[in-house]
Amino acid sequence: MEQRKVLLTGGNLLQAHTWKGLLETSGIDVDLRGEALMGGVGELPVDMQTVELWIDPEQLNAAQTLLASLDVEQPQWQCVQCHEQNEGSFELCWQCSSPRSESHN
Repeated sequence: MEQRKVLLTGGNLLQAHTWKGLLETSGIDVDLRGEALMGGVGELPVDMQTVELWIDPEQLNAAQTLLASLDVEQPQWQCVQCHEQNEGSFELCWQCSSPRSESHN
């Protein structure tokens, strides 16, 4: 099975589709996951109400560079340990220092 890495996680479906289109026009293959779960907002746990962009690990640096050059604001993420909201650029939770989780898909 092909290994993929999470590039971005966020709750804004329109923004996720925009980023997916930008990356694909640059030759970067992108999977958008969690789109079908957006209809469950209010019914599902908060950590399941996000959309994610997944890419090949070999394309991770190119994708990050492309989005950085576009001055794309990374969405906030919620810590799975303490549930604190963190800025998109943070790799560790500012409240409890837990690493940003990429385990849910």
